[in-house]
Amino acid sequence: MITCKDILKLNLDGVELIAGEEGLSNVVSWTYLCQTRPYADHMSRGNFTLIVVDFLRFDFPELIKTSHELFDLGISGLGISVIEDKEKIPQELIDWANEVHLPLFYVRWEGASFVDIDQSIGNLLVADELKIKKTGDYLYNLLFGYDINSRYIEKISAQFGLDFTKPYRVGIIVVDRTYGMNLETDEHNYEYYANCLNHDVEKMECHPLFMKFLNKFVLLFEAKSDKSAEKEIETVLQKLDSLPRFKGLFRSTCILGSASTNPADFSKSYQQAKNLIPKKDCLPRSKNKKVISASVMGLYKFMFNSGNQGEILEYCTEKLRPLEEYDHANGTELVETCWAYYLNGFSIADTADDLFIHRNTLQYRLKKIEELVSFPLSDYVELLDLINCIYVKRMMYV
Repeated sequence: MITCKDILKLNLDGVELIAGEEGLSNVVSWTYLCQTRPYADHMSRGNFTLIVVDFLRFDFPELIKTSHELFDLGISGLGISVIEDKEKIPQELIDWANEVHLPLFYVRWEGASFVDIDQSIGNLLVADELKIKKTGDYLYNLLFGYDINSRYIEKISAQFGLDFTKPYRVGIIVVDRTYGMNLETDEHNYEYYANCLNHDVEKMECHPLFMKFLNKFVLLFEAKSDKSAEKEIETVLQKLDSLPRFKGLFRSTCILGSASTNPADFSKSYQQAKNLIPKKDCLPRSKNKKVISASVMGLYKFMFNSGNQGEILEYCTEKLRPLEEYDHANGTELVETCWAYYLNGFSIADTADDLFIHRNTLQYRLKKIEELVSFPLSDYVELLDLINCIYVKRMMYV
């Protein structure tokens, strides 16, 4: 992906970086010529913003105010030109750009025009899109092509430096999104998130193939015995989701299929990961997990692969019937309370906090559960069986 560092490397005449060097890795989505408010209606996250200080619409106090506003909207960099180079950029703005790691470029009035900058960045983005498409096409053919012959394997190995004598596995990155009032803005934010994700994946030491496919992101990477690639993916996703411009808007999870040294089996790895997607939110502590594989299902995966799902479901339904019928008749949440009690280590305080209820309310619910299931919750053998039934039913119904 294109970053502010790539803009600096263009060495455009009259364009100079004057602050924010630590932010040169910011991903650039496009350019935006700042003119009139409201800026949020015209620009997108990741835009490289250009401002002319003409002392009419923009003087230096207005420039500083606008820079702060644009930064809050998620710009990747800022290029400033002062009409006829009348005055220097205020030190206050330079210090602030260094503080927030926002690349700040000075564009000399008699140097490169904004048109030159826009066209140069556009050319970089188009070339990068072609590169991404090429990689995506190779990966798509590898996963879904009908004839993965040795000739194609040799070609893709040489193209991307892959060694298929080693095991590889497929990961599908699923992004949960929070939508706002403006659908167009939401889509721009998502595209920028995807660009940043692609940029971070490209820098990973395991050098995975990467493509966007059906609103998901697919990786193919070498599965090392020390799980270093999986740990690296987790680190990348944790860091990306915690960035101020994305926090609360996106939450990504990478779901993994099994590893294989046979490229013809990579499609099976993809299907395994795909089949786990609907179940990811049913897994205990799923919101705290960034990387999930079929192994986290433990012995449950054997239940779902066997032919006795009907018997299992019947047993679980019968076991939970008293609680489910009571919840249905009274509008209560005893099943959910039981599950939360388990997830919080059977702690009264933590469970009450998790459910946003008073401890006395929780105590009442637990006593009602004991009354309905006819065993004390201190009987951990019976309680574990009850928890297993909740878990199995949730997994079967997604």
